[in-house]
Amino acid sequence: MSDMRASAPKVQGAKARNLLKTIPGLLVSAFFLWYTFFPHGVIWKLPAGRGISIAEIRALRIVAPIWLVGIVGFTGASYTLRCVRWTRMMRSTGAKFGVCARVLLTSLAANNILPLRIGDIMRVFTYADDLGASPSVILSTVILEKLLDIFILVSLFTLTMGNHASAHSKTVAEALLAVSTVGLLILILGARTMKAPLERFFAKHAGNAKVAKIEHFVMLAIDCLVDIGLAGSLLLLMQSAVIWTCEGLIFVSAAQTIGLRSDWIGPWAAVSVANLSYLIPSSPGAIGTFEFAVKSGLMSHGASDAQSALFGLALHAWLLISVTGAGGLIFLIHRASRPEHKPLLAEIETLPAKMP
Repeated sequence: MSDMRASAPKVQGAKARNLLKTIPGLLVSAFFLWYTFFPHGVIWKLPAGRGISIAEIRALRIVAPIWLVGIVGFTGASYTLRCVRWTRMMRSTGAKFGVCARVLLTSLAANNILPLRIGDIMRVFTYADDLGASPSVILSTVILEKLLDIFILVSLFTLTMGNHASAHSKTVAEALLAVSTVGLLILILGARTMKAPLERFFAKHAGNAKVAKIEHFVMLAIDCLVDIGLAGSLLLLMQSAVIWTCEGLIFVSAAQTIGLRSDWIGPWAAVSVANLSYLIPSSPGAIGTFEFAVKSGLMSHGASDAQSALFGLALHAWLLISVTGAGGLIFLIHRASRPEHKPLLAEIETLPAKMP
């Protein structure tokens, strides 16, 4: 009983620290929302051209309903293909598509509503037994997945930013492209090369218990990447390009639905900067940063201030509701069929505070 009492303050302290960690993200989101919709620091009902007016909100309407089919269809295609891609990454573990899809969609839903990227942490630790894999193997696939996505998005950003971009933007794009390219090459080409030197290093320190534990996790991750191989990695890169093409077509379909006035590059520029905005620490779901990025991308290709901001808000709402709804429903159905699972909050309390 005394142990339980002693541990209670530690748990409460950890919860308080996690809450404090979320406050800066919420402030970042609030700032970007304010700056997106009230760029001149004004409040709601001041003159037109200085913020978003009620009339501009009412003017947002569906002008081509047929394109709603594209929004729904390409959203489904994009996230189905993400599940296919991750199943391919997890092939060495024997995990089936149904399990991988459930875990991935659940983690994406959790990322949208819980702080500190808890969805990714749950994918690595909470669902390791469901996937029949060690956390290190899952973590290696998560890292590869992120690098593939960043590589495609930065490439798209570089292609769509055009001559209007500032020198600073071009420098940032080139730096991100270089980092993601190097990271991909190390994971794709370097895993097999690194295996022998790592084995020799660990053999020299075979008597150290801590090193042996590190060896177990590192070599499992290396074996996973080696099993994917060069051909498999190139296939994953092609799948990633198709995934982000579908994502771009969601933006194109949404722009056509509301009659957004921009050049044809605008939606593609918006999809790249909007998804790169998730790299900015903010609230769950990248609220605020997403809207600001969409607005910036569209305005640089001829769209109006108000229409760009409202387009970003409406599209973000759709993506959050659809992805979180699908992942949450899958989570609840699975939990209903497996009552032996611990409550979700109890599982979250046992997770590390961040990705290792």
